[in-house]
Amino acid sequence: MRDAGDLMTEQAKDSEENPVESLSRKAAETELAELSRQIAEENKRYHQEDEPRISDGEFDRLKQRAKAIEDRFPELKSSDSQTEKVGAPPAQGFEKSTHLQPMLSLDNAFDEDDVREFDGRIRRFLGLTGSDAVTYTAEPKIDGLSVSLTYQEGQLVKASTRGDGTVGEVVTENVLTIEDIPHSVPDAPDIMELRGEVYMLHSDFVELNEGQKKAEKKLYANPRNAAAGSLRQIDSSVTKSRRLHFFAHGLGMLSGPFEDTNYDAMRRLADAGFIISDGFARCFNVDELLERYRVIEQNRAELGFDIDGVVYKIDNVELQNRLGTSSSAPRWAIAHKFPAETAWTRLEAIDIQVGRTGALSPVARLQPVTVGGVVVSNATLHNEDYVAGRDADGDRIRKSDLRVGDWVKVYRAGDVIPKIADVDLEKRSPDSVPYEFPNTCPICGSEAVRPEGDAVRRCTGDLTCKAQAVERIKHFVSRAALNIEGMGNQYIEQFAEEGLLKDAADIFLLEEKLGEGENRLAERKGWGKLSADNLFKEIRAKQNVPLEKLIFALGIRHVGAGVSDRLARHFGTWGRFTGVVNAARDKSGEQWVELVSLEGVGKVIAESLVAAFDKFESIGFLERLENHLEVEDFVETVQSGSALAGKIVVFTGTLQNMTRAEAKSRAEQLGARISGSVSRNTALVVAGSSPGSKAKKAAELGVEVMDENRWMELLDGKASVRESEQSADVQSDGSEKQQLLADDI
Repeated sequence: MRDAGDLMTEQAKDSEENPVESLSRKAAETELAELSRQIAEENKRYHQEDEPRISDGEFDRLKQRAKAIEDRFPELKSSDSQTEKVGAPPAQGFEKSTHLQPMLSLDNAFDEDDVREFDGRIRRFLGLTGSDAVTYTAEPKIDGLSVSLTYQEGQLVKASTRGDGTVGEVVTENVLTIEDIPHSVPDAPDIMELRGEVYMLHSDFVELNEGQKKAEKKLYANPRNAAAGSLRQIDSSVTKSRRLHFFAHGLGMLSGPFEDTNYDAMRRLADAGFIISDGFARCFNVDELLERYRVIEQNRAELGFDIDGVVYKIDNVELQNRLGTSSSAPRWAIAHKFPAETAWTRLEAIDIQVGRTGALSPVARLQPVTVGGVVVSNATLHNEDYVAGRDADGDRIRKSDLRVGDWVKVYRAGDVIPKIADVDLEKRSPDSVPYEFPNTCPICGSEAVRPEGDAVRRCTGDLTCKAQAVERIKHFVSRAALNIEGMGNQYIEQFAEEGLLKDAADIFLLEEKLGEGENRLAERKGWGKLSADNLFKEIRAKQNVPLEKLIFALGIRHVGAGVSDRLARHFGTWGRFTGVVNAARDKSGEQWVELVSLEGVGKVIAESLVAAFDKFESIGFLERLENHLEVEDFVETVQSGSALAGKIVVFTGTLQNMTRAEAKSRAEQLGARISGSVSRNTALVVAGSSPGSKAKKAAELGVEVMDENRWMELLDGKASVRESEQSADVQSDGSEKQQLLADDI
């Protein structure tokens, strides 16, 4: 088991006590950037390194909260949103393979209301009423390693892991050693992708770890990690010795017809020799789904292998095709997750961590306890109000404050990190005293202030605070920023302590300082010539950086990935961006107006930008940074290959043949960009009955308006979109440019 206590961040304060609905836009912006970084990091640890630090439930909640923020503030969603990504890029050392059909993840349900809403969404999408019959299948969700099997003319020719959902690692030789997987499938289509989970029984897991211990080798944290590590062995004989198993649970790409329903398809696979779950069943309404969930949950301890929920799927394949997928998940399936586990332990200390924006975040140091299969020694305490037992409005959130020495209930509900749910007052020492939150920074001693209306107390030391400086460098090299592989947190802290890193610009001097001489990196403990050379090579490679990545990497408060993309899209070049921000620092003139008026920016973010540039100038940071970087202009890419590729489409009025949601989905599948308003950049307006003002505005601007019949012809390839005289890159005066940006985001 792994220690889940390393995940303290200043975003830990966001939880049930700070619901998304109560977040200000600036707080949402800051949190979403940190959530995106954490999701990317945990995806890599889970899918690529087989060493997750958090449970599937925690990751689900992490992603769920990020999605909730994006839904409430859609302008914050970046083009490479982590909520729409699946898995992580394949690791080095294995041949890569592109899946014929992407291996998507599943959206999650955490309670009965979520399941009923899933059913409601499907009915709304398909235009069905509550009385229309909808048939589902339900099956246990295996906690294993996702694998895709490709059969050609009935013979198994390739097996690969999920990878990032598009490209996986080829593990064919290892998969052939798993007895549960037939090497041939009779009467299969010429090409068939079959999906399932490789897993390990509890008994085999215990035996494997006993052998690892005797051989003084690394112990596996849980059966899922053991299965993943066993499948990804270079020597297939090692895989064979590990006694892996396989459950089939679905199909990918098919070159020909198979079965009309998911239920019949799975039964046909069972007849061909595949193992499908004993819990697999057909259900005819939501109540039957929930009853199946309760039965599986009650029996999960008797299964002998790990499951973490129940998967529900639309049974009818034609309806699955109509529903389609979002960018990361099918709309016709959902995973109903099991609830979190809890445990009681001792609160041994309360420490303060300082983040890159100066936020003082309290962290509970706990007597280590196992919660849901993970050893927990730390938990977030969010902010000083939470420690005191109240919310931002002063209302009680539990019966008491938290004190050192308290006996506390810890839970892992799937959010970013473990949390404290309750305190046992009967076990509280009579000598305990309330915790006093510091009003000075524990690192630099600067005053720590809490602005009115802010839930967080912040260090005012800013660039002179070593803790903030180190956290800024960590952010600069993080995956969502410059993504400098090999610059781990411990090395950043070590280099900073030695004075080698005072800010991010010093990163590009490391090779000069540590490449040769007595202090050379290759001679240090934990390093070698290869690892040192790889780090220097990686740093050199990241000296060419996309504009949006560099803006985000600067770590400016409120400027997350979404705002960075928006700024890059608007200004286009590093020179124009820095020129406008520098010129706007007197908060007057046309540059300030341009910055404040930019959609999704506004006064708060504009003030944060100019304040940051003031500080950067005071230490010459940007000038030194620019000496090492080639900043790439912003380039917006669009999907190609269809009549709608890259074109802006607006829907208005009521459609008769499909719901608005389905129409938008079909347009997006053809590469269109959907907008809610009409501008000169709009390529097409699809007008149903009672179209309203959008059709009128389209006519005024000369934008093509297409009725529903012609829209259906376009979907069938029998119609085309008129070539517009307007170019998406043509901008006239500043006011029109601003309107286009607002329309198109």
